[in-house]
Amino acid sequence: MRYSDVAMPLGCTWSSPFSRWQGSLAEVSSIEVAISVTSDAMHDRKIDPAVISGLVLGWTVPQPEMFYGAPTVAARLGATGVSGPMVSQACATSVASIAVAASAVLSGAGIQLVVATDRLSNGPNLIFPNSSGQGGSPEIEHWVLDNFQRDPWAGNSMIFAGETVAQEMGASRAALDELTALRWEQYSSALADDRAFQRRYMVPVKIFRNKREDLVVDADEGVRSKKLDSISALRPAMPGGLHTFASQTHPADGCAGTILTTADQARSLSGGEGIVRILGVGFARVGKSKMPMAPVPAALSALAAADKKLSDITAVTTHNPFAINDLYFSEQTGIALDSMNTYGCSLIFGHPQGPTGLRSIAELIETLRLQGGGIGLFTGCAAGDTGAALVIEVTD
Repeated sequence: MRYSDVAMPLGCTWSSPFSRWQGSLAEVSSIEVAISVTSDAMHDRKIDPAVISGLVLGWTVPQPEMFYGAPTVAARLGATGVSGPMVSQACATSVASIAVAASAVLSGAGIQLVVATDRLSNGPNLIFPNSSGQGGSPEIEHWVLDNFQRDPWAGNSMIFAGETVAQEMGASRAALDELTALRWEQYSSALADDRAFQRRYMVPVKIFRNKREDLVVDADEGVRSKKLDSISALRPAMPGGLHTFASQTHPADGCAGTILTTADQARSLSGGEGIVRILGVGFARVGKSKMPMAPVPAALSALAAADKKLSDITAVTTHNPFAINDLYFSEQTGIALDSMNTYGCSLIFGHPQGPTGLRSIAELIETLRLQGGGIGLFTGCAAGDTGAALVIEVTD
């Protein structure tokens, strides 16, 4: 998908910190987190809710009252006359939400707000009536855990997909550990100078309570050191496998967002900071249990839509739930491992699913800003052996 006149105001893509699985946000609805973070983000960026014409709400895990999700979020942000679609496409939700909003902009629908939010902690148990079952017993699915464990098309777990690609590549345990340690070093650089890089885009979560102490999450929670000397001693996560609990991501809770509009409106909203042009979006699907391969064809599809080549790209971020994702991407594209994910990635800071991509896109934008502009690529895999990618340009 190619976009001729869609842009984000520079500085208007944000993310909350990511909270660890069963951590501080485990009992807070992702809708509440979205309202808190988005409200503060828009206030800090001097974006009046009255200018918003449409909302795209991305999510993957149902929450209480999610049926009313989009209109509820818009109204509580102060955009009472606004609503829009809700998008759910597993780990590709952020890119899919941007694609939906970009199409709305091109159709003349005005300024679009994209919000992606998820809480993997305390995922719901869904009860499906089954009157023909033994004794009329219902079928029960744990939305998060059961789907982690089994792709109904491939018949295998997500980590099985990671191991399948690692074995097909002939990857070594040492290569996975070394890549993981590199990603840890890159994430650590984002913490330098009192987290100067992260503060360029990160918005704290602030949940106000009547009778209990207010909840504030202002930094990533649950991130563990992944230095080579410590992770190399870990056991494989599955028998005979190569990935450990260090070389795969961890589930998390969080929220992210952005503003999409025309280039001229984006310049006005940025206050002279410049714009981020949306050049192309791509989606792809690979074979059963080959999910870590999907970011490559997705990236090539997005680049083709943008009429760009890999050689035009000056910064890359990826959603990499397994270390093998980036090893495969580098092998297929020739992009050096140390030139990707300069300030971290989901392998280290965690994966709330819906907002994961948008956080990496925010980091991509800020990386390009520090370089003085240029063309960037975000790509990542998603459940169901699929991938999604976005090509952007940071410019004056």
